[in-house]
Amino acid sequence: MPSPVTIVILAAGLGTRMKSRKAKVLHRAGGKTLIEHVVETALKLTSADRIAVVVGHQAEDVRMAVKHPGIRFVEQKEQKGTGHAVMVCREALGTQDGYLTILYGDSPLLLPETLQRLIDRQRSAASSAEAAGTLMSAIMGDPTGYGRVIRDSSDHVAEIVEQKAANPQQLAIREANMGIYCFRADLFWKYVDQIGPDNPAHEYYLTDMVAILDRAGFYVEAMQIANPDEALGINDRVDLAHVDRILRHRKTRELMLGGVTIERPETVSIDGDVRIGMDTVVEPFARILGRTSIGENCRVGAGAIVQDSEIADEAEIFPYTIVNRSKIERGAQLGPFARLRFDNHVAEGAHIGNFVELKKTQMGAGAKANHLAYLGDAKIGAKTNIGAGTITCNYDGFNKHPTVIGAGAFVGSNSSLIAPVEIGDGAIVGAGSVITEPVPADSLAISRPPQVVKPEWARKRRALARK
Repeated sequence: MPSPVTIVILAAGLGTRMKSRKAKVLHRAGGKTLIEHVVETALKLTSADRIAVVVGHQAEDVRMAVKHPGIRFVEQKEQKGTGHAVMVCREALGTQDGYLTILYGDSPLLLPETLQRLIDRQRSAASSAEAAGTLMSAIMGDPTGYGRVIRDSSDHVAEIVEQKAANPQQLAIREANMGIYCFRADLFWKYVDQIGPDNPAHEYYLTDMVAILDRAGFYVEAMQIANPDEALGINDRVDLAHVDRILRHRKTRELMLGGVTIERPETVSIDGDVRIGMDTVVEPFARILGRTSIGENCRVGAGAIVQDSEIADEAEIFPYTIVNRSKIERGAQLGPFARLRFDNHVAEGAHIGNFVELKKTQMGAGAKANHLAYLGDAKIGAKTNIGAGTITCNYDGFNKHPTVIGAGAFVGSNSSLIAPVEIGDGAIVGAGSVITEPVPADSLAISRPPQVVKPEWARKRRALARK
């Protein structure tokens, strides 16, 4: 059996350069908080009970953001550096066997396969008793701000020198430390107490472990990665936007390689958990968010926003339509300019047209509401037609009430249905009616005053106004 992997994720900092009252790891990129991205990567490499998240600022909010059961949380009450953040985990982690991998909660771009290579590199080096750890590095055109990797005559890493402490010769080195490590756990915990706060910031730096292990007769290797962006940590809102673009580019590429047509992919926003079937077309500037799933051969129109919804095959969402927390069945059509607020179910072949709003409404198979309607807390039967300007008056100022319309009914334009009310199968409601009582099946209901025509009234009124 391979030695187990324990992963510590450092997520205690506030991130002052974010200029935010919210802890840095709670900011979102690619549709998730930064800490969610890192935790999900860690879960692909080890079990939840071997993952510890170090929390500090807004600790309870960070715990709530990590929705996976079994993960441990360790509170760093005082933020005294990266080394100190790992040291506070010693008791919580219990066993000190296998490998200790250290990640950062603000580095969401790291791919699981890259991290697996780091761990495998350390495993392969473990045939030597002196191999204590492996760090991730990259050759950078401009490594300003990064610690430099100082190698010895054996090409092992002798130490990491931070930017502020480096001399001109060291600053010329282009190999930068990415800050991600895999250590032999037993050696790490044996020597970690030698990290001291003897630096201008009086903090315990994790980078000191490289030199400490070197002095103890062990060595640390460096595994270079081709793209330094993969290990990018977020410092400010500019970095956040950069990372968001990369995550969304990865997602659109994944979908397009899977058979989805995305027109002008640089303009769309698609979250990481979204699933889209083959031959679906996504038009420019669409936003598909949350845990939305979209079937095959669908179309999502320009500027449409779909969030946390289930869209079946061959459905069409026309431009500038908003769909939230709703289920749309096969072949349904929505929009343009429709709004499905939440908890709607649109059955197969139903049509929701322009400037129609639904809230907690069920539209039966083949039902239509094609123009300018509000349908809230309603259940509408199959093949029923809702005329333009119809509203369900579902709120009495204190409580919401339901409207039930049977199958094959016809509701004329500009009707007001005063809930609670029920209209039977096949019933017809005349245009302009205010319906307050039940309408039996196959009945006609008309509720409007008779038309009054007064001949010559308008001419006389204009003549009077001219005097």
